[in-house]
Amino acid sequence: MSRNTTRQEIVAAADDLFYRNGFDHTSFAHIADAVGISRGNFYHHFKTKDEILDAVIEKRVADRVAMMGRWESAGATPEERILSFVDIVTVNGDKIMQYGCPVGTLTSELAKLNHAARGKANQLFSVFRSWLARQFAAAGHEKAEADRLAMHLLMRSQGVATLLNAFHDREFAAREVELMREWVGAVLALSGDGARSTKTD
Repeated sequence: MSRNTTRQEIVAAADDLFYRNGFDHTSFAHIADAVGISRGNFYHHFKTKDEILDAVIEKRVADRVAMMGRWESAGATPEERILSFVDIVTVNGDKIMQYGCPVGTLTSELAKLNHAARGKANQLFSVFRSWLARQFAAAGHEKAEADRLAMHLLMRSQGVATLLNAFHDREFAAREVELMREWVGAVLALSGDGARSTKTD
């Protein structure tokens, strides 16, 4: 196994363990065991858990950028692309019910720990925010309004994911996702002055 392949396996295992168990409750030993390597070999790749955290955040950002690239390719219109984002709550419903949102749980944990990487972890939200804003702008909304709409949709999605994790209520999540889909359709039906006056409450 090449050094680069081993490193990738370590990061993938850490990504999974940080999501399922939390960053603070995942040790070097847990990650080494998951990959099947010795602690000594582990230290050839990463000296500290913070180094692994940085690599995990970079992987998660890259994975989400790639996912949004697929949405770009598959969606012929801004609405179709935005709805791909809306649907991830139900697409990933099983994991969210068990472990929460992989983006929200990590940023919340690092904030509680006052960890130095908390700002870097916010990139996970920022890539969604920027991408959604571009879609709303492509539909005819001005830059500031497009960003406001992106933040609103991001907030609604996170709220649904949090409550799905808390109550394990699939019907609730499905209803809320449908309401978000309807909201997106209504917002994108507007342009110009109408778009700027769209309400998000």
